[in-house]
Amino acid sequence: MDHVQTQPQDQFDVLVVGAGPAGLMAAEQAARAGMRVAVAEAMPSPARKFLMAGKSGLNLTKAEEPNAFLQHFDASAALKPILLQFGPEDVIGFAEALGQEVFTGSTGRIFPTCMKASPLLRAWLARLDALGVILLRRHRWTGPLTTDAQHLFDTPKGKVTLTAGALILALGGASWARLGSDGAWQMPFTAAGMPLNPFQASNVGMQRAWSDHMQPFFGQPVKNIEMTVSGQRSRGEFVITQAGVEGGAIYALGRMLRQTPLARIDLAPQLSAKTLRTMISNRKPKDSLSNFLRKSVKLDATKRALLFELSHPMARDIDGLVAAIKAAPLSVSGPRPMDEAISTAGGLSWDAVTPELMLRGVPGVFCAGEMLDWDAPTGGYLITASLATGRWAGRAAADYVSAKARA
Repeated sequence: MDHVQTQPQDQFDVLVVGAGPAGLMAAEQAARAGMRVAVAEAMPSPARKFLMAGKSGLNLTKAEEPNAFLQHFDASAALKPILLQFGPEDVIGFAEALGQEVFTGSTGRIFPTCMKASPLLRAWLARLDALGVILLRRHRWTGPLTTDAQHLFDTPKGKVTLTAGALILALGGASWARLGSDGAWQMPFTAAGMPLNPFQASNVGMQRAWSDHMQPFFGQPVKNIEMTVSGQRSRGEFVITQAGVEGGAIYALGRMLRQTPLARIDLAPQLSAKTLRTMISNRKPKDSLSNFLRKSVKLDATKRALLFELSHPMARDIDGLVAAIKAAPLSVSGPRPMDEAISTAGGLSWDAVTPELMLRGVPGVFCAGEMLDWDAPTGGYLITASLATGRWAGRAAADYVSAKARA
């Protein structure tokens, strides 16, 4: 993607800013429509956050029916037409077309067989190169938002101007600033009067102060639990940390926890309250509570420690014990810092864009990816929506350039 150009090096049909999944997908779609395309990336290499996200296993998407999949997004109405055009099955086809076989885990999460992001990214960059897409590294877009075809960038060699028929901004959210998602793009948007919703840390640990009793369990997972916040449920696991709690079950309910910082944890979801009540009623008098919880209720040491921490002083009556085990109260004091977050909620309001993801009042400028105001938990939803919005914006930008050429 860094090959020598035979046409002017600063003129393109479509210019994409941001080389994450949304930007690369937008570039591919525009190039497939016959556009001359460049991707400008502020960092020395593309898709750094994508590579980091895949370090422990690249969760591409989730095997769910469309309506069930959509329910995990807060902006489901705006995203519905986009995700219906490019959903989980399409993500699988996308990966396989790049030579990356996938498999579905026990929870429905879909991963490349190799688990890593780097082979997929290398194959994708090679395909973009074959389509003639130009990658411009260390090019940071500086604004302003304008209908002018000329766009300004800071580079190691100074300021440069690039000309394009359409501009696609895929600038990410405001987490993991060291990888490029620093939210600096908000300044020119604010200057242009664009409606922005404040960024909030999403898919991030929640803070809680623990007693010394919990110190030996820092870093330990709490498996096979069901968590409830404001009527919303999440089944899975989380990790006890020195600062609080983190992990999939927490992330799935993060939106609710930001509003209502109290969760109820069912530490034994495999047992009904009725069954548990019977077990407690039949408990032998000489059997200590800790031993009963270990042998009969099957709570491991971490779960037992958490139960005593959250339910202190521990109830001794049957109903109190059932309530403590089936609805242990976990209070939190807010999310960890944004730069620890996997993603962010907030960003550019949907009121600012047309159904084609073009900025209202700034014809020819499109937006895609996490900079738009949508939120979803981990589990493949983030990558899928980034790819889908990039695809949508890339096609719309190509249509826009073609329509101008015909006018």
